[in-house]
Amino acid sequence: KICIISISFVGLVLWIIQKSSSFVLPNATDLLYPTSSTETGLLSGIGVPRSRRKRYISPRDMSAVLDYHNQVRAQVSPPAANMEYMVWDERLAKSAEAWAAQCIWDHGPPQLMKYVGQNLSIHSGRYRSVVDLVKSWYYEKQHYSFPYPQECNPSCPSRCSGSVCSHYTQMVWASSNRIGCAINTCTNMKVWGSTWRQAVFLVCNYAIKGNWIGEAPYKVGRPCSACPPSYGGICSNNMCFTGLKSNKVSWF
Repeated sequence: KICIISISFVGLVLWIIQKSSSFVLPNATDLLYPTSSTETGLLSGIGVPRSRRKRYISPRDMSAVLDYHNQVRAQVSPPAANMEYMVWDERLAKSAEAWAAQCIWDHGPPQLMKYVGQNLSIHSGRYRSVVDLVKSWYYEKQHYSFPYPQECNPSCPSRCSGSVCSHYTQMVWASSNRIGCAINTCTNMKVWGSTWRQAVFLVCNYAIKGNWIGEAPYKVGRPCSACPPSYGGICSNNMCFTGLKSNKVSWF
């Protein structure tokens, strides 16, 4: 038996994907307005373990998660004018490690949720790749209707025909250009009244935080036609690109 659950932050829902069962809480954004960009600097030290006894994600899984996200971001439809290439961030990964180690089926820690986005997934049974744990986030795309500019006056409508779409929208939020994840196997984990044994728990943290209410995930247009000035006009695979592809880069 294979079960996969994903959660995020806006409510509790249950949905089923063929060939696997998935529980979903919408993603870690419940704020009405973006905070100051300076607040992202407050991430330093929040939820980060003081010492690392072991790495909670292998280099292979790290690359697989990062590459999958960039593949999804590069192929969005309608095309994105300002999609930024996503890189691995060690501080986000460390904060994900700290939370994954708690084996708590919820978002957290609370003080960190003010500044980062977070997608969670839990798995019981055999799976071939860590990508299996994140595919359900991408599958939400089939239920999501992108808000075109003419519909955003001034706020963009949120249209999701399924139970939740916010895992997918966090994946493709243009300015969320950093990710850090951790995987932990929890011996016993409480999941909505049930105890899961040997549960594989995936935590992915994102910065800059996405899923702002009233905003679209990205600008529609010719790829790289609206990149932030800091990218210097460089484009790679339909994404604004700095020239750095290492998945071990820390941007703090």
